[in-house]
Amino acid sequence: MESWSRTKKQPSPIFLKILTTAVVVALITIGGCSLVSNNADNENNNSADWKDVELKDVKTGETFKISDFSDTTVLLQSFAVWCPTCKSQQDEFEKLKRDEGDDIKIVSVDTDPNEKTSRVIKHIDRFGYDWVFSIDRNNFAKKLVDEFGINVVNAPASPVILIDKDQNSRLLRSGLKRKDRLKEEIDKGA
Repeated sequence: MESWSRTKKQPSPIFLKILTTAVVVALITIGGCSLVSNNADNENNNSADWKDVELKDVKTGETFKISDFSDTTVLLQSFAVWCPTCKSQQDEFEKLKRDEGDDIKIVSVDTDPNEKTSRVIKHIDRFGYDWVFSIDRNNFAKKLVDEFGINVVNAPASPVILIDKDQNSRLLRSGLKRKDRLKEEIDKGA
């Protein structure tokens, strides 16, 4: 009688690839669910810390804080100049701005830690955007992550935070938000 080790078949390479893929997908799904849960838990946590971080407008050099815009609805975008979804979101902001005028303040903060001011200015000039642009400084992005979860700095997800006139805030769903969707979200409030 032969021993078990001699008759045992080794799994095929295809089976091992399928198994490995299934394990990776399961881990990503579990990890993603915990991020979604974390984000949902933090959605209505209105810590003022990030709203009081001093930022600098890359065009004018003036400093500002999100809390400076009380009594105004603010759309805060976390973006990177290399991100095509971010550019598309900015085009939607431009359409919204044409319809709503100065009733809504738009602030785009480049949260790519390797971004240079000159690239952001070139981006603004190239596309003719006329709202406030800044680059992450003073742990602003970290404070956003602390409140809203890691997806708030995932540029391709087109993260946008709605801040209402009372400074309540919420992270809008990921993905490109068309002008009409942005209007709906603003009407719902934070």
